[in-house]
Amino acid sequence: MTFEELGLEESLLEALDYMGFEKATPIQEQAIPVILELNDLLACAQTGTGKTAAFILPILNKLAAKPSTNINTLVIAPTRELALQIDQQVQAFAYFVNVSSCPVYGGGDGSDFETQKRALKSGTEIIVATPGKLISHLNMGYANWDHVEHLILDEADRMLDMGFFDDIMKIVGFLPAKRQTLMFSATMPPKIRKLAKSILEDPKEISLAISKPAAGVLQAAYLAYDSQKAQLIRGLIADKPSYTSIIIFTSTKKKVNEIVRALRGNGYKVQAVSSDLSQADREDAVRKFRSHETRVLVATDVLSRGIDIKNINLVINYDVPNDAADYVHRIGRTARADSTGVALTVVNPDDMYKFSKIEELIEMEVPKVPLPKELGDGPEWSTKPVRHGGRGGRHGGGRGRSGGRSGGRNSGGRHSGGKGSGGNRSGGNNRSNNKRR
Repeated sequence: MTFEELGLEESLLEALDYMGFEKATPIQEQAIPVILELNDLLACAQTGTGKTAAFILPILNKLAAKPSTNINTLVIAPTRELALQIDQQVQAFAYFVNVSSCPVYGGGDGSDFETQKRALKSGTEIIVATPGKLISHLNMGYANWDHVEHLILDEADRMLDMGFFDDIMKIVGFLPAKRQTLMFSATMPPKIRKLAKSILEDPKEISLAISKPAAGVLQAAYLAYDSQKAQLIRGLIADKPSYTSIIIFTSTKKKVNEIVRALRGNGYKVQAVSSDLSQADREDAVRKFRSHETRVLVATDVLSRGIDIKNINLVINYDVPNDAADYVHRIGRTARADSTGVALTVVNPDDMYKFSKIEELIEMEVPKVPLPKELGDGPEWSTKPVRHGGRGGRHGGGRGRSGGRSGGRNSGGRHSGGKGSGGNRSGGNNRSNNKRR
């Protein structure tokens, strides 16, 4: 379906055409009519499916037809990165629409706070905020929320994982009871249902490909000891000179710095993104990566959601994420929309059990690719949790053979991406009880 068929205003269609958008994605095709009809919505869709446009376009469509001089829409997002990304997309889609927006987030300097304060006091039409910083402004009482018509929660499951349930309910208490509320989530656990029941009124529901990687992601895994990881990563990157955008995810800030040092020693243009950096430095690192000044970005899960960069060729999981759903979000950075990409995971003995749970979640066995000969043997594949306290050695001997040597030494060099693993693509103003009356 085209955006014109969805009945959007001409000014929005012009902006979409200028940006090269032609056809709506499935979540956009299903969500936009529901939102235009002013229904509440509970939507579940994987990362990279175009969720932001799905909720921003119908809001801008309404504001284009009926401008506002007050805060009209509040979007709540779990992280600064995601808040900034949403705000940037609002500005892009609103290029030919007289609508302003402002991101409200922590971690900046005093001037950021003053800019946010001015935007809230002046009645900027769309506010995109993280929960904690928004509450800081709410407590000061200078923003008028009486005219808010739309509340949008993006990455709602992530916000609950981060402990923002009480903050969300407090924010909701400042808003008019009569409003449209939209919740977007990548997963649909019971706690999301609980939140939806608290703040949505007779919502329509949309569910697309829950917790499944995008079909265009070609996945593979290496079984390796920690001592083999750095050399393996250097080899993977060296083997792929045509890959100009690579993200490496790791679970700790300490490992981020270690990986950056190891890669910089090989002359790669690489930068780090973690919560240790200032907001300005994080934004600068992402900007350089987006513009291809930096080839490799090493990050913690702060970027597993909330970064929208086209044409990321390769995602490497330096270690297996603790949460199986985070694996989907990490590898969802590549193969955005209709593109393709490669996602590789390095699995040590301690992480094998966790990785088997990921395979259960995504309902596929990820091909295990042999290590390059110069690295020696890796551990054997085992889905049993590792028991520590025995031999402190290398947890096993020969090369892992789960699923055979699927992928083998294919045409992609030392990792998946060639023919060897084909067929493995997976495809109301202070409401006392915070509920609608």
